[in-house]
Amino acid sequence: MLMTYAILTLGILGLFFGLLLAVTARVFTVQSDPQVDAVREVLPGANCGACGYAGCVNFAGAVVQGKAKTNGCIPGGEETARAVAEVLGQKFEEAVQPVATVFCIGDVTRAADRYIYDGVKECAAANSIYGGFKACRYGCLGLGDCVRACIFDAIKMGKHGLPVVDSEKCTGCGLCAEACPRDIIKMLPKGEQGHLVLCSSHDRGKAVSSVCSVGCIACKACIKACPRDAIVMEDNLAVIDQEKCDDCGECVLKCKPGTIHKRSAIPTADEAFAAAGAAEEKKETA
Repeated sequence: MLMTYAILTLGILGLFFGLLLAVTARVFTVQSDPQVDAVREVLPGANCGACGYAGCVNFAGAVVQGKAKTNGCIPGGEETARAVAEVLGQKFEEAVQPVATVFCIGDVTRAADRYIYDGVKECAAANSIYGGFKACRYGCLGLGDCVRACIFDAIKMGKHGLPVVDSEKCTGCGLCAEACPRDIIKMLPKGEQGHLVLCSSHDRGKAVSSVCSVGCIACKACIKACPRDAIVMEDNLAVIDQEKCDDCGECVLKCKPGTIHKRSAIPTADEAFAAAGAAEEKKETA
């Protein structure tokens, strides 16, 4: 009898709480906006936050309310922007998709270390210990925080210790740039026009050359060589105005450390290392 009463009691309690939950769900349910749901359906669903909102649902709500643009989903690109505009009956606005660019080519063969680091294999952790193990305090630490942050598998670590970006896979979400504790990765408009100074150091020439063979030494040779006045020196670092640059390549010829490269021909660390080795071998056999 005791077991029967116990079973009945549990059954009644279960039925009571089930009904209570059903009533609560009906009373406090939040009706979703059909437009928000429709916009959400055409979004990629990455929830990467590149749009500036916590996730795709939040972005969809902001678009419907007019707080965000229809082309605000960077990973979705033009296709998603068109779909969102169509759902809302708005005019399509084209947006230039950015791509991650690593402003450092000082790999393990060309940039010195200050000490041997044997801690957690994370850039943020290494950077917090005496400013990092790299002798250049602006250089890439090469421990892959950017690689782990990329949810689109667009970045990998080269065998010589620098991240390599696959521009075809990169959606421009910016998660890698946020993950880099040294702000070496920047988001640039996708394209091949222009030249870049692939260095982030703001130290003076001698201090740079003593720790990295490919760092900008602020010699201003590139500035003098540029016929378009497209290069300026900002805090000991040459910066190229992409709108003024006409790809003449004069700056590349005058850059002694080899820091400046055409955007369409930026070498990966592995390619640069192979090229340097081939040049050295050719010099020895000559």
